[in-house]
Amino acid sequence: MKLSARQICFFLAAVAPAGKLVFMPSQLVAQTANDLLLPVAMQILAQSALVFAVLLLARNGRTVYGMLSDMVGGFFAKAACVLFAAFLLFAAFVPLVEQKILVQSIFYDTLPSYVAFAPFFLFAAYLCAKPLASLGRVWDMLAPLFLVGILGVLLLSVGNADFGALLPVGAAGAGGFGRGVAYTAGWFFDAALLLPLVGKFPYRKGLAWKGALCYLGGGILLLFFLAVYYGIFAEIAVTQLFAFAHMSKYFSGITAMGRIDYLFIFAIAFVMAFYTAMPVQAAVDALTDAFGHRRVLAPTLSTAFNAALLALMLAFNFVPSATVSAITQRAFWIFPVFAAGAPLLLLALSPVLNKRRERHAR
Repeated sequence: MKLSARQICFFLAAVAPAGKLVFMPSQLVAQTANDLLLPVAMQILAQSALVFAVLLLARNGRTVYGMLSDMVGGFFAKAACVLFAAFLLFAAFVPLVEQKILVQSIFYDTLPSYVAFAPFFLFAAYLCAKPLASLGRVWDMLAPLFLVGILGVLLLSVGNADFGALLPVGAAGAGGFGRGVAYTAGWFFDAALLLPLVGKFPYRKGLAWKGALCYLGGGILLLFFLAVYYGIFAEIAVTQLFAFAHMSKYFSGITAMGRIDYLFIFAIAFVMAFYTAMPVQAAVDALTDAFGHRRVLAPTLSTAFNAALLALMLAFNFVPSATVSAITQRAFWIFPVFAAGAPLLLLALSPVLNKRRERHAR
């Protein structure tokens, strides 16, 4: 099953931003205060460049494993895929914690049992057993759903925002900016999620530029969301973990019409559920590309990975904030090593692959 260029662009513009709306805004404010837009703008520009690099790799028409095996041999290519899959599973933990806390805090009137989130892993185990390329039709549905949700929330919220709270620019200094960039790396690895898709969609002329521009477009929407978020909450923004679910309740019409904003909140949360499962699905795809036997290996790996993640979620149930901080603040360096290092290394080695192909052709 092949993806289309349209579906790739839908993911980059209107699915990827959904994974950055829960813990990231408040953690960012804790480091940068009113300068929260600058580190995110830097991350968006960097990820757009990396998306461009990944989509350029698709010109070869080979999967990442296929390219690596031609360059360094099958054994080292398999080892690289295992290492990359381990990174994706590590990266999956923060979205899972966010989704769990979001569901328990927003969608229940009373605190539910800590196993109430467990059914999500049944959904994830089914989804992750499917080829990553099968998500194309899903993205066709999720992209407009997310846009309706986020634009609805912003429409109800923007009237209450004081954008003067974002001034003066640069108040956090270079140190705050550096920490903001470093500590948000755990949410910006979308280019890495595209790597297992390389070779599974036809490259069309200009797709790399279109993909990068679509990611920039989604990034601009995310920046506007963050500006409205800080404009509403200002000094107390650091305490607002689920900003998108609280911003719109201050709309004056809510008292007369009820919480109509929940329609938009549910739409965003629905998109988040698919995005949360995507790193695990990408890990399964990377390993099945390397080792084959997809019909047997994919459901086996999906079940095993989701069971292991469920066990970890239960083990760290009472320390979610400490867990997220450990991953995004102490281990933040892991994300650029893989999310930026892998695409750039493959792009740098692609001329070697092309030369080898020319020699074989002769």
